[in-house]
Amino acid sequence: MQFAFGGEWDARDAQQRSDAEALAQARASSETRVLPFWRGKPHLAGSALAWVPADHPMLRHAQQPFLYLGQHQGRARFAADISTWEPDALDRAALAMFLDTSIQRHPDAPPEAHFGELRMAMSQLAPPEAALAATARALFNWHRTHGFCAACGHASDVTMAGWERQCPACGAKHFPRTDPVVIMLVTHGNDVLLGRSPGWPERMYSALAGFVEPGETLEAAVAREVFEETAIRLGPVGYVASQPWPFPNSLMFGAVAEATSREITLDDELEDARWFPREEILRAWSGNHPDLLPARKGAIAHYLIGEWLAGRL
Repeated sequence: MQFAFGGEWDARDAQQRSDAEALAQARASSETRVLPFWRGKPHLAGSALAWVPADHPMLRHAQQPFLYLGQHQGRARFAADISTWEPDALDRAALAMFLDTSIQRHPDAPPEAHFGELRMAMSQLAPPEAALAATARALFNWHRTHGFCAACGHASDVTMAGWERQCPACGAKHFPRTDPVVIMLVTHGNDVLLGRSPGWPERMYSALAGFVEPGETLEAAVAREVFEETAIRLGPVGYVASQPWPFPNSLMFGAVAEATSREITLDDELEDARWFPREEILRAWSGNHPDLLPARKGAIAHYLIGEWLAGRL
């Protein structure tokens, strides 16, 4: 797996989500492990997730039921959102940055453990652990933003071990949302089209991307997004691979297309877009380009560009 979050763990064990007795037994087991999250950040230790026992004192901050992730390596796995905990000397400015480099250490956690930005850790985690963290992060974000019934407006309850919300007033059930996004490597001869959004780190460029609209195919979304953002026309579109992207709740569909035009006209979504020759991308890949950073390792954009550089796209 050359990009993050696409791995699998032993079993999602979906049939247990409605079994309250089995879940209670799992919660009571000394073998069970829980992954704490704090405001979207997983608990980390080195290049691994920092799991804790189900009775760990930091889990007292969890206000919602634990999220059941299934079984992995012979243990039941849960995740818990402890975002109500307030760290000492919290750097709130860092939390609002595009890439939050700050870390938070809970006083009850081992000294080597901390809460850190998943995007910075994604390429270091083993594929199953990255997938577990991404799944939990996406679900916690869904709960954070969907606390009320879309049918009647009443506050809804967490059910099915975190995989559903149900309205006690009208009985409506609500399920986790995943937003489809196309991300496309657009080429023309020896060149590739990359863009940057306002607010991105200096020199950061990536493949163009955008949300799929209702009633639209993936291929149509690729052509529409590229034309809206750059006025570039495309030939046939090919599907490459997909990546769950929990920032916040997306599924990225990676595509490749050859442009039939080259003149760029930017819309207001992009700060800049350019054609980069293969040689410049190779310089960026080696860290020697003055104006271009390579796409972040673990992201599907990095995979697409790498496959193109290797001649496999």
